[in-house]
Amino acid sequence: MRIYAIGDVHGQLDMLRGVHDLIERDGGAGAQVVHVGDLIDRGPDSAGVVRFLMQGQAEERDWIVVKGNHDRALPNFLRDPHWIDPRASDRKPWTRRDVGAGAALQSWGIENAETRPIDEVHAEALEKVPADQARWLDGLPIWHLTPWALFVHAGIRPGIDLRAQVEDDLLWLRKPFLDDTRDHGVLVVHGHTPVKKVQHRGNRIDIDTGAAHGGPVSAVRLDDDGVWLLTDRGPKRVEPPKHA
Repeated sequence: MRIYAIGDVHGQLDMLRGVHDLIERDGGAGAQVVHVGDLIDRGPDSAGVVRFLMQGQAEERDWIVVKGNHDRALPNFLRDPHWIDPRASDRKPWTRRDVGAGAALQSWGIENAETRPIDEVHAEALEKVPADQARWLDGLPIWHLTPWALFVHAGIRPGIDLRAQVEDDLLWLRKPFLDDTRDHGVLVVHGHTPVKKVQHRGNRIDIDTGAAHGGPVSAVRLDDDGVWLLTDRGPKRVEPPKHA
C-alpha cells in the first residue's frame, strides 16, 4: 500500500498540477492523495486551486484536503470582514495582514483588496466568491488519520489525545511540536513551517517547501519501504537523521 501527500500550495495552481502529474505517473490515477492545507493566499491562482481540488473530489478522485490556517481566513472574512484570526501575531483583519489576501481575492476578480475599504471589498467578495467554494473551504477537516500517518497542517500538541486537539493548534502550532522528539504514536506529516527541502525528523515529516515564497510545491510517497520525494527524475528516498 502507498499514500501520497502534497505540501502547502498557496495559490500555485501550475505547481499543484505538476505534482499531481508526478503522483499519477508514480501511482496511477487512483492514488490516494492527502493535501496538508494552505491552498490559498500569496500565489497567483487561489481560486484555480480551489476549483481544481473540488473538481477532483467531484470526479471521485481519492483526494483528501485538510484545512490550513490560510484556508480558514476567506470563509471567516465572508462572514465578518473585520474578523481577526485568534492565533495571528498581527492583530488585524485578513486583508490588512501581510499574508497575500489581495492576491487570493484578485484570483476571484476582486482588485486592490488590501488597500480599498474593507466593507467595500467584503460586499464585492460576497458577489464574486462562489458560495460553494467558500463552504468547501470552511468544511475542510482539520486532520486525516491513516494506519500509516497522521496528516495535519501545522502539527499537534505533544502528549494530547488526537480527539482533544484544538483547531487553533492543528492549524498554527510550531513550538513545542517542532522541538519535540518523542514518538507521537504515529508519524505526523505536516506543512505550515517552510523548509528548503522535505525534512524527515523521525517522528514527523515537514513537506512545506516554501511555495508561498518562491519555493516548490512538494509531493511525497509513503509506503512499506519508507518515504520518497517525487521528482522529475524519479522518487528519492527521504531519510530521518541517524540519531532519530
